[in-house]
Amino acid sequence: MSTALFWFDGHNDTLLRLWEDHRGNEPAAFLQGAPEGKSQGHIDLPKARAGGLAGGLCAIFIMPDPDRPDKSANAPRVGQDRALRDTHEMLATLIRLDRAAPDALRLCKSRAEVDAAIRDGAFAAIAHIEGAEMIGPDLDALYVLHAAGLRSLGPVWSSTNIFAHGVPFAFPSTPDIGPGLTAAGRDLLRSCNELGVLFDLSHLNEAGFWDVARLSRAPLIASHSNAHAIAPHSRNLTDRQLDAIRDSDGLVGINLGGGFLNPEGIRTADLPLDLIRRHVDYIARRIGIRHLGLGSDFDGTVIPKDLAGAQDLPKLAALLQQDFNPDELAQFAHGNWLRMLEQI
Repeated sequence: MSTALFWFDGHNDTLLRLWEDHRGNEPAAFLQGAPEGKSQGHIDLPKARAGGLAGGLCAIFIMPDPDRPDKSANAPRVGQDRALRDTHEMLATLIRLDRAAPDALRLCKSRAEVDAAIRDGAFAAIAHIEGAEMIGPDLDALYVLHAAGLRSLGPVWSSTNIFAHGVPFAFPSTPDIGPGLTAAGRDLLRSCNELGVLFDLSHLNEAGFWDVARLSRAPLIASHSNAHAIAPHSRNLTDRQLDAIRDSDGLVGINLGGGFLNPEGIRTADLPLDLIRRHVDYIARRIGIRHLGLGSDFDGTVIPKDLAGAQDLPKLAALLQQDFNPDELAQFAHGNWLRMLEQI
C-alpha cells in the first residue's frame, strides 16, 4: 500500500464493468488497468494500490432485459435463467482473477481470509449479489452460490422480484414506497442468517427494511446509502432507519454517488467533496462513527469529479481528518467493515 491508511469498500460495481467491457480479458484489465481507448473505470489494481484500497464487496449485478414488455419498477427486471447464467459468468471472473494472480487478488470467504489477503498485499474481494433474481423460491441457487464464495446479498435492486420490493429511484421522496418482504423473502433472510451471508438493505424499501429489522438475527447493513435528512432521495436512510442500524450494531456505507449526496437530487459530478463530509458528519453524530464505513458505488454511478477513482481516496482521508482522529478515521476506512465480516 502506498498510503498508511487503508480502505475496505462496502460496495462497488467493478466486476460488472470488467465483465461488460473487457469480457475474455478481465484479469489483464484489472491487474494492469484498461488499455488505451477502453473503459478505464474507478477501480483496477494499480488504482487500488495507489489509493490504499485493500479490498471490498464486489457486486454481481444483472442488467435488465432491454426488451421486457413491462419496464415499471414493479415488474421483474430479468428472468431467472439469464440471471443465473450471468451470475455464473461474473463469479467465474472473480475466480479466474484469484487463480491468475493470487498475490494480486483473492476471492475471500471469511474474515481470516480477508485479513491474510490484506497482510500479503492482495486485493481482498468478497462476492456480493445486488438483486437476487438468479435465486428461485426453493433457494437451491443460494446454497450453491454460497459454496462458490457468495458472502453478501441484497435481495432486490430498485425493482420488484419474488423476495421483496425495491425502492424506486425518486426525488424528493421517502423510502416508504410499496410493501415489504414476501414469504419467499422471509425464507431468504432466514437462510442468509443461517449461512452467515450479509443481508444488504440499500435497495430495499422502508417496509422491507422494517421487516428485516424485526426478523433478522444479524446486524442491519446498508452497504451504500446516505442521510435522507441531507439529500431526500428515496434510496437514502431516514433518521429512524439510521437509529435502527445503530441499535442492531450495524453499518452504513457512505455512497459517493452524486445523486445520493446532492441535496438537490441531481446526478452530477459537479459537486464539492465537502458534501461527502456533511453526510459522514451527520450520520456519525446521530449513530456514532462505529456504524459508518465506505460504500463507494465505484464503477456503478457518477461520483464527484475530484474523486477520479480509488487512487484519490487519500483526498477523502484528508477531508475527514478535519473531523475525526486517526483511530476514528481508521474505523471508517476499514475497521467497521472488517468487524461486520466477522459474521461470515
